[in-house]
Amino acid sequence: MANIKIFRISIFALIGFLFVNGFGYLFAQNNYRLLTEQSKIKWIGKKFLGAHWGWVKFRSGSIEFDGNKIISGNFEVDMNTIENEDLKEKEYRDKLIRHLKSDDFFSVAKFPTAKFVITHSTPIKNAKTGEPNYAITGKMTIKGITQTISFPATINVQGNKIQGKATLEIDRTKFDVRYGSGSFFDNLGDNVIYDNFTLELDLYFEK
Repeated sequence: MANIKIFRISIFALIGFLFVNGFGYLFAQNNYRLLTEQSKIKWIGKKFLGAHWGWVKFRSGSIEFDGNKIISGNFEVDMNTIENEDLKEKEYRDKLIRHLKSDDFFSVAKFPTAKFVITHSTPIKNAKTGEPNYAITGKMTIKGITQTISFPATINVQGNKIQGKATLEIDRTKFDVRYGSGSFFDNLGDNVIYDNFTLELDLYFEK
C-alpha cells in the first residue's frame, strides 16, 4: 500500500514537472503573425532640393516573445510594391517608381525581396507610455547584402494582438545603392541624393 502511494505521488510529481518545464515553456513563448494588409512601411528619401516619399508592403512577418522579451522576428518585404505618394502627376510618379526599381537603386528584378531578422532585443527600463520601450538589433538584407542595424521601437502588447512602431535610418550605400551619392560621386551639385533614407514602420500582429 505504501508503495502504491509513493508511486502515485511520483506520477503526480512527474506530471507537475512536465507541465512547468514543458507545457509551461510553450505558454511562455508566444508567436505572433504580422498582419500584412494592415501593416505599413513608409519610405522617405531626401535630396538637396527636396524629398520623395511613399509606401512598400510586407510579404510576410512574425515575432516571438518569451515572457516580456522579443526573442526572434522575421520579416520579408515585397520590393515590387514600391509606391510613391508625393508626386501627383502619374507620368512622373511612374518614372520615379521605375527608377527606384532599376539597377540604379534596388535592382528589384534581381532582388524582389528585402529581409530583416531580429537577433537581439532589450526592454528599455522605465520607458514612458508611447515612447520606445525596446531596443532592437537585427540583420537587414537589401540587394543580397546583409548589414547589422539597431533602432528603438515601441511595442504594445494587448492580449492576442500587438501594435509596433519604429523609425529607422538606413545608409543605402552600405547596400550598394550609390546613385546620386555625394560620398561616391563628385560634381553632383544640386542633384545630390542623401545617403540615408528613412523607414517609418506601423506594424500589427496577432496570434
